[in-house]
Amino acid sequence: MDTKALRQKILDLAIRGKLVPQDPNDEPASALLEHVRAEKQQMVKDGKLKPKDIKNDTIIFKGEDNLHYEQFQDGTVKCIEDEVPFEIPDGWAWCRLGTIYDHNTGKALNSSNINGVKLTYITTSNLYWDRFELDNLKEMPFVDAEIEKCTVRKGDLLVCEGGDIGRAAIWMFDENVRIQNHIHRLRAFITLSNRFYYYVFYLWKQLELIGGHGIGLQSLSSKAIHNIIMPLPPVNEQQRIAENIDRIFKFVDELDNKKDDLRSLIEDVKSRILDLAIRGKLVPQDPTDEPASVLLERIKAEKEELIKQGKIKRDKKKSVIFKGEDNSYYEKIGDEITCIDDEIPFEIPENWAFSRLKSIWELISGRDLSPSDYNDLEDGIPYITGASNFINGKISLVRWTPKPQVITNHGDLLITCKGTIGEIAINDFGKAHIARQIMAIRNIHNFNIDYLSLCLQFYIESIKQSAKGLIPGISREDVLNIILPVPPNKYQIEVVEAIQKYKEILNSIEANFN
Repeated sequence: MDTKALRQKILDLAIRGKLVPQDPNDEPASALLEHVRAEKQQMVKDGKLKPKDIKNDTIIFKGEDNLHYEQFQDGTVKCIEDEVPFEIPDGWAWCRLGTIYDHNTGKALNSSNINGVKLTYITTSNLYWDRFELDNLKEMPFVDAEIEKCTVRKGDLLVCEGGDIGRAAIWMFDENVRIQNHIHRLRAFITLSNRFYYYVFYLWKQLELIGGHGIGLQSLSSKAIHNIIMPLPPVNEQQRIAENIDRIFKFVDELDNKKDDLRSLIEDVKSRILDLAIRGKLVPQDPTDEPASVLLERIKAEKEELIKQGKIKRDKKKSVIFKGEDNSYYEKIGDEITCIDDEIPFEIPENWAFSRLKSIWELISGRDLSPSDYNDLEDGIPYITGASNFINGKISLVRWTPKPQVITNHGDLLITCKGTIGEIAINDFGKAHIARQIMAIRNIHNFNIDYLSLCLQFYIESIKQSAKGLIPGISREDVLNIILPVPPNKYQIEVVEAIQKYKEILNSIEANFN
């Protein structure tokens, strides 16, 4: 997977305002710019800035023709549409970096300058993307007038002027340090998210929006950095964007560090998602949903009607699972009641229930055909012989038979039960004959087949452990007696949709690594 491209895509979405939602209650960027202008005027009055320090400030706005313009302090206006890289949300603004950040470089090395006190300093060889290498720092003399100008405090954003132009990091150490003249120190005039603007520099570098000037070794001059065009979101949104990028990049960093274990990592994530889904913790519970007990009573009534019509026989070993007053789980079969706490895999939400698979589903066992009864000429209906037909959760049809006996229908859940055990797929093609290596679980009570598939995936290892024989196989009873967590119908639908979305994301990540 090209994680560099992934980071750039994430940043591109973030800096365009598409990573987090806008909050209409946030103070808009236009108000921030007013605060900046007021603050800078006050700093001029207090002698902290000179009038020349703000003479290059401009206002960028959108004209009635939907183009971007820049107004200078002498009143002139210039169209800068070719400088604006993309559209930004309402409530944001474009501005020059020098409008919102005070910036200056450090002290130049000069072997003849020996005045002042010797202090450590950093240069471009110490500054990397989002980190510093501080081994063997050097010293040079600084006089009092240079110390304030060249000192970096915790939270300052530092940017390389030379070398890897635009490379940036935030000084997060409690101890102050000085900078050499190839580093810009950026300090916002009002409270801004330096983390957000670090990411802007990172993206601008990838998009080649930060350039240098000069012959040979290029550099990012003070004028050039002042004129870099920057998006200005509301401060709260800057923070939200930066926090979300941090979280996502942490995951991307893990992918970088574990490329060799990616498939294992993705399978672990899928397993965790499945575990949360089956326990009722992946999507929120809705207390207004029809409880599972009502669903099971409806299934019970449907069975009674089918018995009356003579379509099915009464099950003399009908299972009913319930929770006793002692908080233990019991199963009633006929007149016998047994505690089954040791079979219950986990606790479930209050409006859920447990049920044996046989209480909800019909199980059909396959039967082999003689070689003379099937072919590869598409004569008859498909014949599914075993695990070789199961490919990534889908059935591959390669054999046909004109003499079908045991038939699976559209919507059945197919599972391999001998040899290779536990391959699962939903019949999405129609009638087919199944061999004895396969069982078909048929939905006769309008239960969610995709949710059942999730349950079987969850239980698959324990199902395999029950296999017996020289050629390992599982029996009908092994499958029929599986205890399923039964949620309300609405949860079944919602959790299947949620898992599908997670799978699409994870599969996309895995595909990009291949």
